[in-house]
Amino acid sequence: MREAFVQLVSDRPSERAALARAIGFVTTCRPHAPGDTPHPGRPVFALLDLPPPALANWTRRLDRFTPAVPRIVLARGEGIKPDANTLVLPAGATRESILSRAFVLIEAATRAAEALARRLNERAKAARTLVTDLFDSAAIGGALPPQDIERGTELVLAAVSEAGISAWLAELWQHDAGLYEHTLSVAGLCASFGARIGLSRADLTRLARAGLLHDLGKSRIPKEILDKPGRLDANEMRLMKRHPEIGASLLIAEGGYDAEVIHVVRHHHERLDGTGYPDGLKGSQIADLVRIVSICDVFCALTERRAYRQPAKPAEALAIMVETRGHLDPVLLKAFTPSMLACEPFA
Repeated sequence: MREAFVQLVSDRPSERAALARAIGFVTTCRPHAPGDTPHPGRPVFALLDLPPPALANWTRRLDRFTPAVPRIVLARGEGIKPDANTLVLPAGATRESILSRAFVLIEAATRAAEALARRLNERAKAARTLVTDLFDSAAIGGALPPQDIERGTELVLAAVSEAGISAWLAELWQHDAGLYEHTLSVAGLCASFGARIGLSRADLTRLARAGLLHDLGKSRIPKEILDKPGRLDANEMRLMKRHPEIGASLLIAEGGYDAEVIHVVRHHHERLDGTGYPDGLKGSQIADLVRIVSICDVFCALTERRAYRQPAKPAEALAIMVETRGHLDPVLLKAFTPSMLACEPFA
């Protein structure tokens, strides 16, 4: 998890400096003037001392995080209401009263963040173990129990719902990303994106499950090909391109997996213009579920840190995805873009 810090934004330089100095004795404080670029990452707490237009702007910035960032607002005028996440004080409140409330919130937010980090770490470890066991079993022709997939799917959904996609990716990407980290990253992005576009719980679960299984066929691809630090030759590429068919065949042979998920596993490398594989599907032949997983898969492939190359920044990755016309659904890609530009691990 990133360093804990307080986001302090004020248009009063002397008051900003004094508050930052006092808060700095307790935890890291990142002070900003209204027009400054915000410090990357999610603050444990925010203190906003701003006129209404600037306050609205910074509130929107904080509201992009999941879970919501606790805050104290020094209100100037009417119309600012307290809620479960916002404590409102008058702009003329004494520095001592502001700091006393701030220290209480900092302590509570820090404890909550530590507990959240522990839960996130536990879920990531459990999910990684499940995925590792699944791929190892698939590699030797073993069972692929649907109940294990459901458990892994629920772990991803719970982690992303509670901690947010940024924290999930940061937890997974503490080391160079391999096949298992990629699988869990794609599943997390599917969960986050599906929630953002308002999918029902059943559809969201199906989407996250599809993300978790999309690369199952790579369990049968030699490790030296999967981890090769350079361009694959023609024979290696031919074998690599078989992984969607292999994965779908494994699920069909196992039984108990719905047709929509199997369709994603087989077709997540198809492209709208018909240039994808393995079946050269195009346009309306490619289901919405496949289109969503394809976007998440490509974004992960471009932005994951690998031992042999630097990752693309999210804006760079998204630009590449947009420029590669005819491959990905442009409407879904447009909906996908805002939350990915705000993703913490890339800041």
